[in-house]
Amino acid sequence: MKLTFIDNYELAAITDDGAVSLAEVTAELDVLPPQQRINRVIEEWDTYRPRFEAAIANGPAKALTSVRLRAPLPKPTAIVCMAVNYMENGTLKEKPPQQAFFKNSHAVIGDGDSMHLPDAPASIFEGEAEMALVIGRKATRVPADDAYSYVFGYLNFVDGSARGLPGGMGLPYFMKGQDDFAPLGPWITTADEVPNPMNLAVKQWVNGKVTHDYNTDDMAHDIPTSVHFVTSNTSLEAGDVIALGTNHGGLHPLQHGDVVEQEIEGLGRLTFNVHDDLERTWERATRAERGKDGPAPQLSGKYAP
Repeated sequence: MKLTFIDNYELAAITDDGAVSLAEVTAELDVLPPQQRINRVIEEWDTYRPRFEAAIANGPAKALTSVRLRAPLPKPTAIVCMAVNYMENGTLKEKPPQQAFFKNSHAVIGDGDSMHLPDAPASIFEGEAEMALVIGRKATRVPADDAYSYVFGYLNFVDGSARGLPGGMGLPYFMKGQDDFAPLGPWITTADEVPNPMNLAVKQWVNGKVTHDYNTDDMAHDIPTSVHFVTSNTSLEAGDVIALGTNHGGLHPLQHGDVVEQEIEGLGRLTFNVHDDLERTWERATRAERGKDGPAPQLSGKYAP
């Protein structure tokens, strides 16, 4: 099943025919804010799933062009991102050590929203194409061999990054924690519809040009290992997110006016816009295209060299 919020944060299922409202079958949750509503649904999935299936079978579907898709997880309590978690298309000889960081829940934006680039002295802004998983129940010190039982579903995730900031700015707090730096969606696809999340094509386009193009089978520390690593340090709850990292060769500068699209096989296509009041510009090339160490240089605007 595919779940998200539409319009004024009305819970809906996404089907081949469009969006089917689940408002009537979740009326008892209306007193809760959207994130708490989806958390409750996830926690009590065995109860809500048959209700949703009946609603989908009987209810009319609205065309997706007639509704506004919202972030399916508007304000997760925890957003944990795995860092340097890919083998870079097999070019790394050894697995990098496991590491992770948090993002601010105010970083979340949904399909059709805008990422606003901050007035900060970053050398470049990039959006890492990632798959993320959604936790289904309280998870503390989860054994790797039981990790999948804690996964409710999967979705597209973009890890916005402001790189090259001065060291005194509290990295990665400023680099990764900015508002709007966590586009996700366009919906949650439940785990039962994703037979093998470790073999999915991941693509991202910027203004129609392919930037990222890789497969999750290149992940250095797989989903069970990552879930175990994160929950060994931090307990997670239903509705929390673990983003699983990216292949860095596709990283590309984000700048004013860009339209970014991302699609992971079976998880839908997430689209967002980029807005920069300063209208800074960078050379438009991926790291792989440049064939050089480091990202593309800033060409014009405030903080240009």
